[in-house]
Amino acid sequence: MEPVTASTTATAKPTLRVAAFCGSLRKDSWHRGLIRAAEELCEESIPGLRIDHVDISGLPMANPDLETDGGEGFPPAVEALRDRVRAADCFLFASPEYNYSVTASLKNALDWASGGRRNCWADRAAAIVSAGGDFGGGRGSFHLRQIGVFLDLHFINKPELHIRAFADPPKFDDEGNLIDGETRERLKKVLLSLHAFALRLQQHKED
Repeated sequence: MEPVTASTTATAKPTLRVAAFCGSLRKDSWHRGLIRAAEELCEESIPGLRIDHVDISGLPMANPDLETDGGEGFPPAVEALRDRVRAADCFLFASPEYNYSVTASLKNALDWASGGRRNCWADRAAAIVSAGGDFGGGRGSFHLRQIGVFLDLHFINKPELHIRAFADPPKFDDEGNLIDGETRERLKKVLLSLHAFALRLQQHKED
């Protein structure tokens, strides 16, 4: 067995924890399928990333009256959300476009994890993937980028993944699983870009 030396530990890259959020609550959602595909891709070929799907379906609607201890205490489901956001190294958002914006469920999670006295999202890398009609959810993704300015999120700019889900060839099966090979490769490039950007941000903080 090769001994561990200062040089080998210095060059080893850590496994980054990616907190993944699905903006759709539908069981067979394409966006839940994109997160599953991201999990598979990381297990198969991106050892430096680990996807942690954070279920936001059980969160109460954001309401400051539910906060306690002057903004330090939250309902149990919200405390669990904030803990997982704080523990993440970067974020993946997979969300449809609703009325040119993000979904209510995703906005609710964003609000809860930024409320109180601490914004749990701040100063970390993030990526957005979406699927929809002619614009592939792109307008909702753009609005999420605007929200991210206040949250101090750092979104990757390239590549983008806005999937025209109704165009041939089929992109998803009836259970929401990603079945198109080209789209899967595009998703992999997004994940690789997120990985590289998150590592650069971490290195900048250390410097």
